Amino acid sequence: MDRMYYDFNVFNEYSIDGIYQAINKLNVSKKKPIIVCVGSDLVLGDSLGPLIGTLLRKRNFTGYVYGTLNAPITAKEIEYAKKYITIMHPNSLLIAIDACIGKSEDVGIIRVSNGGLKPGLGVNKNLGEIGDVSITGIVAGKSKDNFNLYNLTRLNLVYKMAEKIADGLEKYFLSLNSPSTSYFGA
Repeated sequence: MDRMYYDFNVFNEYSIDGIYQAINKLNVSKKKPIIVCVGSDLVLGDSLGPLIGTLLRKRNFTGYVYGTLNAPITAKEIEYAKKYITIMHPNSLLIAIDACIGKSEDVGIIRVSNGGLKPGLGVNKNLGEIGDVSITGIVAGKSKDNFNLYNLTRLNLVYKMAEKIADGLEKYFLSLNSPSTSYFGA
Protein backbone atom coordinates (compact mmCIF):
# COMPACT_ATOMS: atom_id res chain seq x y z
CA MET A 1 0.00 0.00 0.00
CA ASP A 2 1.27 3.48 -0.86
CA ARG A 3 2.02 5.85 1.96
CA MET A 4 -0.83 8.34 2.58
CA TYR A 5 -0.36 11.57 4.51
CA TYR A 6 -2.96 13.83 6.06
CA ASP A 7 -1.58 17.18 7.24
CA PHE A 8 -3.28 19.57 9.64
CA ASN A 9 -2.08 22.95 10.88
CA VAL A 10 -2.13 23.09 14.66
CA PHE A 11 -3.65 26.58 14.49
CA ASN A 12 -6.58 25.48 12.30
CA GLU A 13 -9.79 25.13 14.31
CA TYR A 14 -10.75 22.03 12.30
CA SER A 15 -7.53 20.09 12.94
CA ILE A 16 -9.15 17.98 15.70
CA ASP A 17 -11.84 16.79 13.29
CA GLY A 18 -9.20 16.17 10.63
CA ILE A 19 -7.11 14.02 12.96
CA TYR A 20 -10.20 12.06 13.97
CA GLN A 21 -11.29 11.51 10.37
CA ALA A 22 -7.79 10.55 9.17
CA ILE A 23 -7.41 7.89 11.87
CA ASN A 24 -10.92 6.65 11.11
CA LYS A 25 -10.06 6.33 7.43
CA LEU A 26 -6.71 4.61 8.07
CA ASN A 27 -8.16 2.03 10.48
CA VAL A 28 -9.99 0.20 7.70
CA SER A 29 -10.09 -3.08 9.62
CA LYS A 30 -11.55 -1.31 12.68
CA LYS A 31 -9.00 -3.00 14.95
CA LYS A 32 -8.81 -1.86 18.55
CA PRO A 33 -6.18 0.92 18.68
CA ILE A 34 -3.27 1.01 21.10
CA ILE A 35 -1.48 4.35 21.57
CA VAL A 36 2.33 4.52 21.89
CA CYS A 37 3.65 7.98 22.66
CA VAL A 38 7.37 8.17 21.92
CA GLY A 39 9.71 10.83 23.22
CA SER A 40 11.65 12.14 26.18
CA ASP A 41 10.67 14.43 29.02
CA LEU A 42 14.29 15.66 29.10
CA VAL A 43 14.11 17.64 25.84
CA LEU A 44 11.27 20.07 25.22
CA GLY A 45 11.03 19.46 21.47
CA ASP A 46 10.94 15.70 22.01
CA SER A 47 8.29 15.79 24.74
CA LEU A 48 5.27 15.85 22.40
CA GLY A 49 4.60 12.10 22.68
CA PRO A 50 4.87 11.81 26.47
CA LEU A 51 2.83 15.00 26.89
CA ILE A 52 0.01 13.50 24.77
CA GLY A 53 0.16 10.28 26.80
CA THR A 54 -0.10 12.27 30.02
CA LEU A 55 -3.02 14.37 28.74
CA LEU A 56 -4.90 11.22 27.70
CA ARG A 57 -4.30 9.54 31.08
CA LYS A 58 -5.45 12.62 33.00
CA ARG A 59 -8.68 12.61 30.99
CA ASN A 60 -9.45 9.03 32.00
CA PHE A 61 -8.98 7.94 28.41
CA THR A 62 -10.51 4.49 27.91
CA GLY A 63 -7.87 3.09 25.55
CA TYR A 64 -4.41 1.71 26.23
CA VAL A 65 -1.72 4.41 26.30
CA TYR A 66 2.00 3.75 26.60
CA GLY A 67 4.46 6.61 27.10
CA THR A 68 3.81 9.49 29.51
CA LEU A 69 5.90 12.21 31.12
CA ASN A 70 6.17 9.99 34.21
CA ALA A 71 7.05 6.84 32.23
CA PRO A 72 8.35 7.88 28.79
CA ILE A 73 9.15 5.52 25.94
CA THR A 74 12.30 6.92 24.40
CA ALA A 75 13.71 5.87 21.04
CA LYS A 76 16.05 3.45 22.87
CA GLU A 77 13.07 1.46 24.21
CA ILE A 78 11.21 1.12 20.90
CA GLU A 79 12.17 -2.49 20.24
CA TYR A 80 11.23 -3.56 23.78
CA ALA A 81 7.96 -1.66 23.65
CA LYS A 82 7.09 -3.16 20.27
CA LYS A 83 7.69 -6.72 21.52
CA TYR A 84 5.69 -6.13 24.70
CA ILE A 85 2.74 -4.53 22.92
CA THR A 86 2.66 -7.25 20.26
CA ILE A 87 2.40 -9.90 22.99
CA MET A 88 -0.07 -7.98 25.17
CA HIS A 89 -2.28 -6.62 22.38
CA PRO A 90 -2.23 -9.00 19.41
CA ASN A 91 -4.40 -8.01 16.46
CA SER A 92 -4.54 -4.37 17.55
CA LEU A 93 -3.86 -1.25 15.52
CA LEU A 94 -0.75 0.43 16.88
CA ILE A 95 -0.87 4.24 16.66
CA ALA A 96 2.63 5.66 17.22
CA ILE A 97 3.09 9.33 18.09
CA ASP A 98 6.29 11.37 18.08
CA ALA A 99 7.70 14.83 17.50
CA CYS A 100 9.73 15.39 14.35
CA ILE A 101 11.81 17.91 12.46
CA GLY A 102 10.75 19.05 8.99
CA LYS A 103 10.92 21.99 6.63
CA SER A 104 10.87 25.30 8.48
CA GLU A 105 7.65 26.28 6.67
CA ASP A 106 5.99 23.07 7.98
CA VAL A 107 6.56 23.79 11.67
CA GLY A 108 3.17 23.45 13.36
CA ILE A 109 1.94 20.70 11.03
CA ILE A 110 0.42 17.55 12.51
CA ARG A 111 0.80 14.63 10.11
CA VAL A 112 -1.28 11.46 10.27
CA SER A 113 -0.07 8.63 8.05
CA ASN A 114 -0.54 4.96 7.36
CA GLY A 115 2.62 3.11 8.34
CA GLY A 116 4.91 3.40 11.30
CA LEU A 117 7.47 5.95 12.33
CA LYS A 118 11.20 5.72 12.94
CA PRO A 119 12.07 7.63 16.11
CA GLY A 120 15.43 9.32 16.31
CA LEU A 121 15.84 10.24 12.64
CA GLY A 122 15.86 13.95 13.50
CA VAL A 123 18.97 13.44 15.62
CA ASN A 124 20.65 11.08 13.13
CA LYS A 125 19.77 7.80 14.86
CA ASN A 126 18.78 4.72 12.89
CA LEU A 127 16.34 2.83 15.13
CA GLY A 128 13.49 0.41 14.55
CA GLU A 129 10.10 1.37 13.15
CA ILE A 130 6.97 1.24 15.28
CA GLY A 131 3.28 1.57 14.49
CA ASP A 132 0.64 0.77 11.89
CA VAL A 133 -0.49 4.40 11.86
CA SER A 134 1.73 7.31 12.83
CA ILE A 135 1.03 10.79 14.10
CA THR A 136 3.89 13.24 14.07
CA GLY A 137 4.08 16.88 15.03
CA ILE A 138 6.66 19.00 13.22
CA VAL A 139 8.14 21.03 16.07
CA ALA A 140 11.22 22.52 14.38
CA GLY A 141 12.86 23.07 11.00
CA LYS A 142 15.84 21.02 9.83
CA SER A 143 19.35 22.33 10.35
CA LYS A 144 22.88 20.99 10.61
CA ASP A 145 22.51 20.69 14.37
CA ASN A 146 19.00 19.27 14.81
CA PHE A 147 19.46 18.47 18.49
CA ASN A 148 19.71 22.16 19.38
CA LEU A 149 16.42 22.79 17.58
CA TYR A 150 14.70 20.33 19.89
CA ASN A 151 16.00 22.37 22.82
CA LEU A 152 14.87 25.67 21.28
CA THR A 153 11.33 24.56 20.47
CA ARG A 154 8.52 26.67 21.91
CA LEU A 155 6.57 25.02 24.73
CA ASN A 156 3.42 26.77 23.50
CA LEU A 157 3.67 25.01 20.13
CA VAL A 158 4.35 21.58 21.64
CA TYR A 159 1.48 21.97 24.12
CA LYS A 160 -1.02 23.14 21.46
CA MET A 161 -0.06 20.16 19.28
CA ALA A 162 -0.42 17.78 22.21
CA GLU A 163 -3.89 19.13 23.01
CA LYS A 164 -5.09 18.88 19.40
CA ILE A 165 -3.76 15.35 18.94
CA ALA A 166 -5.17 14.20 22.30
CA ASP A 167 -8.56 15.76 21.41
CA GLY A 168 -8.55 14.03 18.00
CA LEU A 169 -7.67 10.66 19.56
CA GLU A 170 -10.29 11.08 22.26
CA LYS A 171 -12.93 11.91 19.64
CA TYR A 172 -11.89 8.83 17.63
CA PHE A 173 -12.13 6.52 20.66
CA LEU A 174 -15.53 7.95 21.58
CA SER A 175 -16.73 7.26 18.03
CA LEU A 176 -15.66 3.61 18.36
CA ASN A 177 -18.08 3.25 21.26
CA SER A 178 -21.00 5.00 19.56
CA PRO A 179 -23.41 3.47 17.05
CA SER A 180 -22.99 6.35 14.57
CA THR A 181 -21.20 5.79 11.28
CA SER A 182 -17.99 7.25 9.97
CA TYR A 183 -17.76 10.53 8.08
CA PHE A 184 -15.99 8.66 5.30
CA GLY A 185 -17.82 6.42 2.90
CA ALA A 186 -16.95 2.77 2.40
